[in-house]
Amino acid sequence: MSDFKPYAAMPFYPGPVSVHPDVARALSRDYAPPRMGTEYLELYKSVRVGLQKVLGTKEDVLMGTGEGMLVLWGALKSLLRPGDTVLSVGTGVFGDGFADMAEVLGCKAVRISEPYDTTITAKTLEKVKDAILAHRPVLMTAVHCETPSGTLNPLEELGALKKDLGVPFFVVDAVASAGGAPVHADAWNADCVLGGSQKCLSCPPDMSFMSVSEAAWERVREVGYAGYDAIKPFDNAVEDPMRFPYTPNWWGVAALDASLGALEKEGLDNVFARHEHVARLCREGVRELGLSLWPVEGAVNSPTVTAIRVPEGREWSEWRTALADRGLYVGGSLGPLAGKVFRMGHMGTQANEEAMRAALAVMKDILSR
Repeated sequence: MSDFKPYAAMPFYPGPVSVHPDVARALSRDYAPPRMGTEYLELYKSVRVGLQKVLGTKEDVLMGTGEGMLVLWGALKSLLRPGDTVLSVGTGVFGDGFADMAEVLGCKAVRISEPYDTTITAKTLEKVKDAILAHRPVLMTAVHCETPSGTLNPLEELGALKKDLGVPFFVVDAVASAGGAPVHADAWNADCVLGGSQKCLSCPPDMSFMSVSEAAWERVREVGYAGYDAIKPFDNAVEDPMRFPYTPNWWGVAALDASLGALEKEGLDNVFARHEHVARLCREGVRELGLSLWPVEGAVNSPTVTAIRVPEGREWSEWRTALADRGLYVGGSLGPLAGKVFRMGHMGTQANEEAMRAALAVMKDILSR
């Protein structure tokens, strides 16, 4: 597909990102009905292995048709019963959003909510420890990459608390980090790590995936939730294509396979280094332009997305339009950050040094006027 072009001259939207050319090729094929034979099943199994590497796990991995929120809801609905206590550890919109979701499901939410320009610290861990001992939650949640804030939470010590203090289940949102930063599901003692196709894997927003520990599978079978977003229908589904809960998305799985193949060819360590390099270039470049990063000093900046304060004296909508008129597409932010912060998504195909330098030149030119 030599005529393949990204959606903009300088695509830096924080997801969905510009699709990888190999992904576009995979999507251009016509596929047979998945249940006609074993070809789809073998592809699904192969992609599971690739996702295990990306998520840092030896546990089961399943894939569902739907954007990343599918597995966020699916994990909570499949592991929780009304009345259960959930401890959410949040440093941003999505971290605190887990508590909101739990309450919608009739659960009691205990919130450790830190400022949205920070990441998990030793003080946070002390609060978490106290909350676990006081409330004995059934499940703890956290977000690895807090996309609206441009931050990356360290999770190893949080996972150690989960294990040491006997929290039954730990769910991690890694939608905006899986494939762009190291994810260590097993080392974090995480029972479910959740991902989506549209971020670092540079696919359309039609697939989501999650790791599922053996302990989580036992709980899933006990709870018995069986809606569209449920985990339970995937129990041993890979043994027979007729057991998938709904029409399998061959196109989506093939796109993931193409993306994972590109990552393997480049080498995961090289992929992570590329993301770190472009992220550092972005942060240093915007500072040189006189702009301010949203995260405070000492917070861990994400290698996949940078959150920047809207230039002083400018409205977000005017700034966004000025950038887009020059072919530079960025995103705003959410919740209390809306209108104050804009975000550059340098993940997947968008972790590109040449494009980042061009984007910084555009911002410099606009600011000089």
